[in-house]
Amino acid sequence: MVEIKRLDEQAIEDLALGATVLGTGGGGDPYIGKLMALSALQEGHEITLLDPKEIPDDALVIPSAGMGAPTVIVEKIPRGTEVMNAFKVLSDYLGMDVYATLPIEAGGLNSTIPLAVGAKAGIPIVDADGMGRAFPELQMTTFHLYGVPATPMALADERDNVVLLRAANNYWAEWLARTITIKFGGTAWIALYAMTGKQLKEAAIPGTLSLAQKLGEAIRESKESKEDPIDAILEVSGGFRIFTGKIIDVSRRTTGGFARGEAVFEGLDEHKGHTLKIQFQNENLVAILDGEIVASVPDLITVLDMTTGRPITTESLRYGYRGVVIGIPCSEKWRTPKGLEVAGPRYFGYDIDYIPIEKRMEGRE
Repeated sequence: MVEIKRLDEQAIEDLALGATVLGTGGGGDPYIGKLMALSALQEGHEITLLDPKEIPDDALVIPSAGMGAPTVIVEKIPRGTEVMNAFKVLSDYLGMDVYATLPIEAGGLNSTIPLAVGAKAGIPIVDADGMGRAFPELQMTTFHLYGVPATPMALADERDNVVLLRAANNYWAEWLARTITIKFGGTAWIALYAMTGKQLKEAAIPGTLSLAQKLGEAIRESKESKEDPIDAILEVSGGFRIFTGKIIDVSRRTTGGFARGEAVFEGLDEHKGHTLKIQFQNENLVAILDGEIVASVPDLITVLDMTTGRPITTESLRYGYRGVVIGIPCSEKWRTPKGLEVAGPRYFGYDIDYIPIEKRMEGRE
């Protein structure tokens, strides 16, 4: 018997919050996607989660997402029909019934967009994703690591433009889709990485949405019980405290379809007298403590509000914010030679070898 988990409004609130922790500063503002999912519930649709093991091997599964610089998405609010247009165009092109959808990444917006798509399309959402976190480029997925092509993919905007794209490989898919996204005005709503249930079970990172929901619950319940939300997040995620400080400088620019920049933290409490820099490309890439890298992609680096534990996305970083920077171990799929080639520190231009966060933190906590 297939076990289906139905999400109510509280579950969606928790999931959106927890997904932003996993989003490493990116993945889009959770508020927009959360509203779309809640609206679907209010319209009478059901939002259901399905374990990847329950997907038939021959079923068609299509992920759905938003693409572009998070700084643009905040100002360019979608109508809500864009992603459904992309999803329909791709499914019509493939000529098959779609069994389920899922996120390509864990992030506030991109974890919740598929909830709305699944609800409105009348299909379940798979409790899995293709990153276990958020990354800035389309080929940075475990689907890519396992040979699933990103195209054919569909991209839509708020003017009812829809582009159906077929690329030579997944790197070309990123370059071409990024160009289209820029022409759309900096954001696009996409359906891509169509795959079978068999491919999904091999390539996806299972349990991502359930983990996001548990993280959101932990933040909410710690507030209700007046306990430390940071401790609760670290317990659920298996993460580490890296730094406590106040933001004293932020530089951010939108270029090439990405939000790139750096945030500088002045140490507080046990880190008084020290400085931490976080460099980001949509998502946080490296954390540099007094000139030494202490965490890097593909591990997760997340900034949490020091009091509430709520995650602070890269587009929301501001002077004066007091935060705790944490690191969370990534999926083992990213720690393979292929995974590090696709999304390790050297891909982003850092001349360092990847060292797992748990090894970097030995003796520091």
